[in-house]
Amino acid sequence: MLPNIKSLKHTKSNQFFLLAGPCVIEGEKMAMDIAEQIVAITNKLQIPFVFKGSYRKANRSRIDSFTGIGDEKALKILQKIRAEFDIPVVTDIHTADEAVMAAKYVDILQIPAFLCRQTDLLEAAAKTGKVVNVKKGQFLSPEAMQFAINKVRDNNNPNVMITERGTTFGYQDLIVDYRGIPEMQKNNCPVILDVTHSLQQPNQSAGVTGGRPDLIETIARAGIAVGADGLFIETHPNPAEAKSDGDNMLKLDLLEQMLNRISFIRKAVNNF
Repeated sequence: MLPNIKSLKHTKSNQFFLLAGPCVIEGEKMAMDIAEQIVAITNKLQIPFVFKGSYRKANRSRIDSFTGIGDEKALKILQKIRAEFDIPVVTDIHTADEAVMAAKYVDILQIPAFLCRQTDLLEAAAKTGKVVNVKKGQFLSPEAMQFAINKVRDNNNPNVMITERGTTFGYQDLIVDYRGIPEMQKNNCPVILDVTHSLQQPNQSAGVTGGRPDLIETIARAGIAVGADGLFIETHPNPAEAKSDGDNMLKLDLLEQMLNRISFIRKAVNNF
């Protein structure tokens, strides 16, 4: 298990850590199968692993988009993964009430990028005592994230980390400014690079977000090269059939080779 921020940032293997899993919990077998495969890969490569899965998708472009299989049902699946594989799990929350509910099932509460300035949400997450992962808004500078961090810490919770997920570039694209990673690390907390969401192409005319999965490894390599503490990667056995964010997810059978190559970059950075 990875019980606190120190164990996430300073691992025995001196590796980056990984938050990975499907965009949303689509069912128990799907989630368990993905978790089992990633656990096997990360154990082999000595990469600390946190399973990621949203129990509900609240931020959707279209009203007919898939949002989940039911809150309690999905949270219990996350809890089962946590227990069966002895790994931490992370999920998104959207309201103060959800913070209290989800904290019963998961180790890390994730604040979505669009909600990173919501004071009541940050305070509610902090008060659960869980690790809080705040995603940087696409509309914020790296320097502005200090205020989100302080909202968590001012509620007596030191276990907070930041996730970079790209900055709005025009209306239908995002760009990663890698200067933001060392800048946000000045807050003395782990900084994660959300590789797959950074490659989204939002606001498409059909109301379905697009993406550039062909660039996933490129973005991940660059993030580790500049010193990111962790990577966030959404992955699915068949992204074309995923019920959310399929256009920017990594195909699961590509994960091991990619992580293996990125591990060599991490070793080079450590020896620099």
